[in-house]
Amino acid sequence: MNEKKKWYDYLWAVSLTCLILGFFNILFAWLGLLCFFIPLLIAIVKGNKAYCNKYCGRGQLFSLIGCRFGLSRKKDMPKWMKSNYFRYGFLAFFFTMFFLMLWNTWLVFSGAKNLGAVVTLLWTFRLPWHWAYHGTLFSDGVAQFAFGFYSVMLTSTVLGFFTMILFKPRSWCVYCPMGTMTQLICKAKAPKEG
Repeated sequence: MNEKKKWYDYLWAVSLTCLILGFFNILFAWLGLLCFFIPLLIAIVKGNKAYCNKYCGRGQLFSLIGCRFGLSRKKDMPKWMKSNYFRYGFLAFFFTMFFLMLWNTWLVFSGAKNLGAVVTLLWTFRLPWHWAYHGTLFSDGVAQFAFGFYSVMLTSTVLGFFTMILFKPRSWCVYCPMGTMTQLICKAKAPKEG
């Protein structure tokens, strides 16, 4: 029997909309911060991974594409990709790249560097993205952060898409940095067994 859909079962559309809007106007990438802070807040306040299990639009999107459209091989991931070494290593790498993005944003805010209207895919490929920004009332640093954060969102979506195809639909969730961080928060909040 099919369960009645809840409002949060459609959050995949929000995730997809954020990516599409950022393609046309880079400042919409700021909306992606919701997907950064909400999981952390839920883990801190509730001590659980409800965001990952119920509300993550990206995980829902991969499930939809992988299952409904049959684009996933539905194979198990290799054990090394599920290991703590890989997950924590990927989290450390991801945050190193994130802090470099923040540093570049600071340089633009401070006037030490000009705005780079590019999106960096997989931390390597610089894609010109100039059509998505035409100046605003805000500092160029606001746009620089948006270009950087959109790069993070696009890169994680591409990685998730590839692992969805190769393995199970929600394979990204296994090594997602947000999932790893919320899990660490939940472990820290769990009552210690005496």
